Amino acid sequence: MNIHFIAIGGSAMHNLAIALHKKGYQVTGSDDIIHNPSKARLEKYGLLPEKFGWFPEKISSDISVVILGMHAKEHNTELLKAQELGLKIYSYPEFLYEQSKNKTRVVIGGSHGKTTITSMILHVLNYHETPVDYMVGAQLEGFETMVHLTEENDFIVLEGDEYLSSPIDRRPKFHLYKPNIALLSGIAWDHINVFPTFENYTEQFRIFTDSMVNGGSMVYNEEDSIVKEVVESSTNHIKKYPYQTPEHYIENGITYIETQEGDLPLEIFGTHNLQNLAGAKWICQHMGIDEDDFYEAIASFKGANKRLEKVAENNNTVIFKDFAHSPSKVSATTKALKEQYAKRKIVACLELHTYSSLNANFLSEYKGALDNADKAVVFYSPEAVKIKELEAVTAAQIAAAFDREDLVIYTDSVAFKEFLFKENLEDTALILMSSGNYGGLDFNDLKAMNSSF
Repeated sequence: MNIHFIAIGGSAMHNLAIALHKKGYQVTGSDDIIHNPSKARLEKYGLLPEKFGWFPEKISSDISVVILGMHAKEHNTELLKAQELGLKIYSYPEFLYEQSKNKTRVVIGGSHGKTTITSMILHVLNYHETPVDYMVGAQLEGFETMVHLTEENDFIVLEGDEYLSSPIDRRPKFHLYKPNIALLSGIAWDHINVFPTFENYTEQFRIFTDSMVNGGSMVYNEEDSIVKEVVESSTNHIKKYPYQTPEHYIENGITYIETQEGDLPLEIFGTHNLQNLAGAKWICQHMGIDEDDFYEAIASFKGANKRLEKVAENNNTVIFKDFAHSPSKVSATTKALKEQYAKRKIVACLELHTYSSLNANFLSEYKGALDNADKAVVFYSPEAVKIKELEAVTAAQIAAAFDREDLVIYTDSVAFKEFLFKENLEDTALILMSSGNYGGLDFNDLKAMNSSF
């Protein structure tokens, strides 16, 4: 089978390209720009395009399948040529479903926590040498790629994203997977450029629940009232398994959960991560891993990449980075730090970087999100607002939205970096939350700064 990727450089797209290459397919691709690590990985497998750009002459009737990424536009010249030739065009979630029709599909959904839960499940399965196919949205320790596909594995574990599938397929990705086993971690309004109302956003999770195969098993966080209502009101013929935060305590900066075999120290922390762990345990049990084996493996789980990831630490300072950007994630992450480091000053820095977070109509959703920080800082780039073609937001609007008079706001990346490196971080836990990089912040500099204390 000859497969051509339009926008091969995307995070999921390049991993899928490598997985299919390893499976023995002939893979080609195009993109107008590719950054590392995608670039280096594609180059390693001989899949990096010779030239960047779109080349309709690459598209011919010899191609079996075209996989279209979100980075491409509706009028992409390669896409138009593929349509003209009548080639089969898939989004990557649609193609993943085609690859897993004969497998037991396990899909992890939710506005937050899905990457971490998927990572926990894969960590446990890997620990016990249980082979599965998978697609996850973060690079995991011990896994070369974020996508793995075989003919022989019985299960496939998929992170179920609610964002759109492709420029020409406006369905949320997780609507396409038709899970046998699923999980919903939480629902909090996001992606307002696609889902303009909370009701419209929530509806996507109802559709997901109803898309499960007959007799399927839904694991859900019953402490999230919206998730609880969505799942429990569904008339789909599925089995429903609620979970909640396990009993736990914090001692000397370490979180312990209570198990039948005794108290278990964890590498991770935060109520949201403990909820994630409880959900992952249910899923692993559905996949044949018993409770004791789950606990044995999860004790060594250090977290998913960029999810409360420790950047540096010494005797009196610890620095984390986190992908958190939506209000619910920001609130949960900051609260987790406050609980874990109760005797330290919490400095929380948030970059408003996404379409939703830079939208004046959405800003009010951030009210109270940074209340658990002793010092709260927000960075945003007015240039990013222009690029996203949004109305300009002001520092006054942001301060009012967060409802915090002492909020520190930066719009210049140099000034933000100067603040960061001058701040006294003695007896401090610093968290940097963003889906961007604060206008070019090098996290290696933070490591060096921390070691100099």
